[in-house]
Amino acid sequence: MLKKFRNILLLFLQIIIFVYILILIFLYFYQRNLMYHPNENNYSDDQITVNIKKVKINTSDNIELLGWYHEKDLKKHKTVVFFHGNAGSLENRIHKLNHFQAMNVNFLIIAWRGFSGNKGKPSEKGLYEDGRSAINWLLDKGAEEKNIVIYGESLGTGVATHLSQNKNFAGLILETPFTSMIDAAKIFYPYIPVGLLLKDKFENKNKIKNVTFPVLIMHGEMDQIVPFFMGKKMYEIANEPKYSYFTKHDNHMMEYDENLIKALNSFLKSLN
Repeated sequence: MLKKFRNILLLFLQIIIFVYILILIFLYFYQRNLMYHPNENNYSDDQITVNIKKVKINTSDNIELLGWYHEKDLKKHKTVVFFHGNAGSLENRIHKLNHFQAMNVNFLIIAWRGFSGNKGKPSEKGLYEDGRSAINWLLDKGAEEKNIVIYGESLGTGVATHLSQNKNFAGLILETPFTSMIDAAKIFYPYIPVGLLLKDKFENKNKIKNVTFPVLIMHGEMDQIVPFFMGKKMYEIANEPKYSYFTKHDNHMMEYDENLIKALNSFLKSLN
């Protein structure tokens, strides 16, 4: 009887191990589908009120990226380069871009490879190349590095932080940043060895130390996707001069209300 019980228990453990290994294999090969969501849409028919020009930006690996570009004066005003998060199209950011009209800035927002009709598949390396191509496109148009403000939203903070290392940009804005993708993945998959499986790590907490120009970090305590403590940790690690806009009520999609706009305006004006 005891031997039969042991055999059943052993079989049960073998099944658990087998299923666990299958889950690991699935997560390894399917992980980028879980991380990047180009077809997710929370677009609410917002109408863009700021004048934009649709542009095409070529990467070094021959991918053409869609961008929206608004130019007031490249010499007189700062230029914001906006790197969006892991889901949706450029239209999903209209409610943010409309507020840039009154900020006396030029801006460029690009859609990642695989997003908004762009060819290619997103990856950490690919997104770095996309972001670098956007900055180079602006430099070719006559913008100066010292007048560029890098803005990262959620996943875009990984690209923004990476490309800001050891540079002389005017400023860096991080909206709902994470410390690293490994740290974030551990929250959703606590029983998975994400450090071994994860392909796209986006190690923000190590790279923010290499940013020496002004930084603004924005995060809400109610964030259910990237925990607030990560944004706070990024602020603690960042070099001076650094500024924060932390709220009690904001979830992951921060409310572009009067207070947030005021914080953005104040930061941008401080860069002059």
